[in-house]
Amino acid sequence: MDNQQDKKIRNYRLSLIDATSHERLWSLRFSRSTFIVAAISAVVIVVVGLYCLIAYTPIRTFIPGYPDAHSRRQALQNSLRIDSLETRILQWELYTENLRRVVAGEAPIRMDSLILSNQASRATVDSLYLAYRDSLLRADVSQREQFNLTGTQRNLSIEALSFFPPLKGIISRGFERSVHPWIDVTAPEGTPVMAVLDGTVVYTGWDDENGYTLAIQHKGDIISIYKHNQKVLRQSGDVVKGGTPIGMLASSASLTTGDHLHFELWYEGAPVDPAQYISF
Repeated sequence: MDNQQDKKIRNYRLSLIDATSHERLWSLRFSRSTFIVAAISAVVIVVVGLYCLIAYTPIRTFIPGYPDAHSRRQALQNSLRIDSLETRILQWELYTENLRRVVAGEAPIRMDSLILSNQASRATVDSLYLAYRDSLLRADVSQREQFNLTGTQRNLSIEALSFFPPLKGIISRGFERSVHPWIDVTAPEGTPVMAVLDGTVVYTGWDDENGYTLAIQHKGDIISIYKHNQKVLRQSGDVVKGGTPIGMLASSASLTTGDHLHFELWYEGAPVDPAQYISF
């Protein structure tokens, strides 16, 4: 019994002794349990120290497989290439859709609003997608037979028509077929927006970027589109007279584009410069 008790309380001593004088220079007493605790603590400290050294110092770049500055730069370049490929794929989808329409005998989608100059390389895939959807909308509007206004009367050419101005204002940005196939007409908030010709409303809608949008089909294969309205006074299917109010101009507080009317004029499926036919 005494031997078992001696084994349980047995202590050890680690001493440093001078080999010549046998003088004890340093001594440490410990038991088996304190030795185990000290060993585990030392291992934990070493592991934590190595982790901090690798995680927070440039030494981590020497670890095989760890991405260095060159790898991160390459990853960024690959991401940019992927964005360019997505844009190219979208363009091919548009081309394929037009090819399908031509083979089927349908009217192709107008690509004028999507044919960009060198500056358009900065455009994102989202902007191209919105332009694509906008072109589909225009193509659908132009093919709506229920709103066809052709009758027994002879249709005059666009040069022979007398247009009403959509509103009284100043053209802040003119027509550019490739990058800006419409005009911006600046006017105070709440200015009435007028129909430029007699016609039938074929589309009304709203979104965050353009506010209320209204499209009118006129005789002679002419379509007028009015965007950035605070509200519309006509609905799809309504017959309107030229010079009558159809909406009210929105404010810059509700749009990111400022106080101006986005006005498009389409003739025979292609955008034309409204300033050539309308006096503002």
